Amino acid sequence: MLGTLSRYFGVRFLGVTIAIFVGLVMLVAMVDFVEMLRRSSGINDVSALLVAKITLYRVPFLTERILPFAVNVAASFCYLGLSRRLELVVARSAGMSAWQFIAPAILVAFVIGVAATALYNPVSANLREESARLEAALFHQNRGIQDFGSGYWIRQRSEDGQAIINAKSSTGQGLELAGVTVFRFDHSDHFQERIEAKSAALHPGFWRLEEARLFGGDNRPADHAIYDLKTNLTAAQVRESFATPDAVPFWQLSDYIRLAENAGLAAAGYRVQFYALLVQPFNLAAMVILAASLSLRSFRFGGVQRMVLAGTVLGFLLYILAKVTGDVSKAGLMPPLLAAILPPLVGGFTGLMTLLYLEDG
Repeated sequence: MLGTLSRYFGVRFLGVTIAIFVGLVMLVAMVDFVEMLRRSSGINDVSALLVAKITLYRVPFLTERILPFAVNVAASFCYLGLSRRLELVVARSAGMSAWQFIAPAILVAFVIGVAATALYNPVSANLREESARLEAALFHQNRGIQDFGSGYWIRQRSEDGQAIINAKSSTGQGLELAGVTVFRFDHSDHFQERIEAKSAALHPGFWRLEEARLFGGDNRPADHAIYDLKTNLTAAQVRESFATPDAVPFWQLSDYIRLAENAGLAAAGYRVQFYALLVQPFNLAAMVILAASLSLRSFRFGGVQRMVLAGTVLGFLLYILAKVTGDVSKAGLMPPLLAAILPPLVGGFTGLMTLLYLEDG
């Protein structure tokens, strides 16, 4: 009988989690689609199908960040519903303890975390790269539109002097750029020329710029279909400057860490992301413990709504803690492993102590 009840509680939690996550996905997709339509309203002959495709490719990456929050809310709603229908009272009368209530949900959350790290994350990262490529083709097809206050920046030196490169967007982890502007200086740091190009791709020893226009001194602008700009940058250095760790698939993070360290570059960002994905199953399990500790209270005692709200707020605070520890670790002030395991440790310990106090006195 206890095994049947455990399976029942686990299936109920899984169903609520899927329903809430799907609802959040639809909400995020709708908001992002409307925002993309607004941004592309000034471009002629824009297909709504293309905008929808970009949104569809971006949604997995956006919703991956809200998975812990979805699990936290799902656990609260699940146990709140079980308590309202007095199913928890019946289970208690059958000899089940609170620890047996939440064990199936913890196991389900752990499996969801493993699947999110091993399967969902690589898919979302690859789709994000494709969405970035489509977005670059959509918004940077007119090379005359430049905004020097945003995008990605990198400085390089070569035998021709130094150059500062600005790109509106990047794909291929920074190896392919769109909406490129280059400011070239000589060895004495005197300005020589400005180059605007539709795109740029990194090759060994040079950047290959397409549809480039050169502005230098009093000379008239010169157009080049292909223009090669010498560089001393390697692929690892470019990735360090342009690639964000959360856009790298989980199975490639270890390679990026090794390449960055071999090139003498900081790999803290990649390490934080790698460890965060590794402990994600434990983070989701901690969210379940935290939410359940404040959602098992019987309705006849009152105050259920306040406790559920408190559990949701605590889950949000754990999300903020994860962001803060990640930023602190990237700045070199905290070991990456500690930054990754601290939020689930805090959440799990808080929920565990609350359950011990409420259930066992």
